Amino acid sequence: MLILVTGGAGFIGSQIVTALTGAGHAVRVLDALLPAAHQSAPPIPEGVDWRHADVRDADAVGEALRGVDAVCHQAAMVGLGKDFADAPDYVGCNDLGTAVLLAGMAEARVRRLVLAGSMVVYGEGRYACSRHGVVRPGPREVACLEAGRFEPPCPRCGEPLTPGLVDEEAPADPRNVYAVTKLAQEHLAAAWARATGGRAVALRYHNVYGPGMPRDTPYAGVASLFRSALARGEAPRVFEDGGQRRDFVHVRDVADANRAALDGLEAGPVAGGVRAYNVGSGEPHTVGEMAAALAASYGGPEPVVTGEFRLGDVRHITASSRRLRDELGWRARVGFEEGMTEFAAAPLRAGGVRSDAVAHAR
Repeated sequence: MLILVTGGAGFIGSQIVTALTGAGHAVRVLDALLPAAHQSAPPIPEGVDWRHADVRDADAVGEALRGVDAVCHQAAMVGLGKDFADAPDYVGCNDLGTAVLLAGMAEARVRRLVLAGSMVVYGEGRYACSRHGVVRPGPREVACLEAGRFEPPCPRCGEPLTPGLVDEEAPADPRNVYAVTKLAQEHLAAAWARATGGRAVALRYHNVYGPGMPRDTPYAGVASLFRSALARGEAPRVFEDGGQRRDFVHVRDVADANRAALDGLEAGPVAGGVRAYNVGSGEPHTVGEMAAALAASYGGPEPVVTGEFRLGDVRHITASSRRLRDELGWRARVGFEEGMTEFAAAPLRAGGVRSDAVAHAR
């Protein structure tokens, strides 16, 4: 197959390109190389068809789709950002960009899509109350966060909750602008699939980390922020009390999930729909544990737990990846300790930090 990878020069996208070429696919890359993610053009693997263009450029997208069998859509602005002033950039990159791409796919009669989704569409994860069973707590109150009460209580009785694994059937509850745009991307893909008879998969990534993450940018994930601090000789600053539960999944495992999803589009999902899959390691860890493991492997200063918080952050979000394992035969291969040890020594991607630039490559 000839596969178009949007954002294919970025952190996750470049690993997907490597996985696809290694599996014998022909690959074409479309990437804007915007400064928040790139200071210079990265090396392009031999044999890859390179297109330097923005996914919002309909003409460039149309040219890039010529002869393509499937699209792996990674181009996006990622992370929680700095404040709500980022909202137009998020919507423009993520939702307008996806709409332009899907319109081009409809015109070019490209009927297979793998979309880079995110676990942020769930909001808070799955919680159980000893009295009321599974419940869905609302956004945490500022007064509680300021007082250091970070755990969401049962919305019915106020008692403590037990976090668990969320599956793909859980209702969406996006809590910030980035999350809203990621959910909108899935809805756009569903509308495209219904209108064209296309087949689509949405891979809901968990906290992706690994070699090549962008450094020193407010749009990076928490693993990159901690690794960047260590590279500067500073202690990682852990928000809240460090007890937030996440699933840290290695970028090579995420790339392999994309390969498996593209292969799976040959037989399913059902035409005219979108099939969602969680992509996680299956090994939940707290943010504090991740910071400590990374600092120990790097040999840098121990993390500092600050008690700070960000509105829009959720307390716990870990999900089951059983559907992806059962239906597509994928499983995570890089363990937590192995991955953190490698990440501590791996180079990061140099990216600029500009208020008028957005991270268009994942």
